[in-house]
Amino acid sequence: MPGIIGRKVGMTSVYGPQGENIACTVIEAGPCVVTQVKNVETDGYRAVQLAFGEKKEKNTPKALLGHFKKASTSPKRNIVEFRDFRKEFDGIVELGKEIRVQDVFQEGDFVDAVGTSKGRGFQGVVKRHGFGGVGEATHGQHNRLRAPGSMGNASFASRVIKGKRLPGRMGNDRVKLTNLKVVKIMPDQNLIVVSGSVPGAKNSTVILQK
Repeated sequence: MPGIIGRKVGMTSVYGPQGENIACTVIEAGPCVVTQVKNVETDGYRAVQLAFGEKKEKNTPKALLGHFKKASTSPKRNIVEFRDFRKEFDGIVELGKEIRVQDVFQEGDFVDAVGTSKGRGFQGVVKRHGFGGVGEATHGQHNRLRAPGSMGNASFASRVIKGKRLPGRMGNDRVKLTNLKVVKIMPDQNLIVVSGSVPGAKNSTVILQK
């Protein structure tokens, strides 16, 4: 199976084999419940649907309540579909079965982390794109230090070309970081520690993929 759903707990650091300090992210991965298994005969492709995180029954639509009832589980907050799981997970992937982090990953594996980055709101070009501003604070320029400057184009085109780096909404995007090494797995606490940073704020949903 290619992945698992988790919740970002926070960051810490561990010492590597050479005594170096490695920044790591702690993720509460699972336990996840298999809420649907798709196959080629009925759906046209192989996939497994996992659910994670408790949700109140009164806040769950009736259609989803019936969907969870088929899997004999309580309502969940997050539902993610993983396509093309490997054959060695055929015995594990069964409707209503609980998937834990040690079933999917081992220490030393390399994983990809998918999350939603922190929203920064509407930002200017200095923060959003790393511009240096117009500069030259002398010569009467009292309000141009963080301005984008000229956009080019005069009479020809007479418009701003698409893709021009300008102020706008920043963050709150789906971000995928690849090749994060699994430093440690704590199965009794459903925790997995990966090297490096993972997109999103604390308590945000993270998808770990192989």
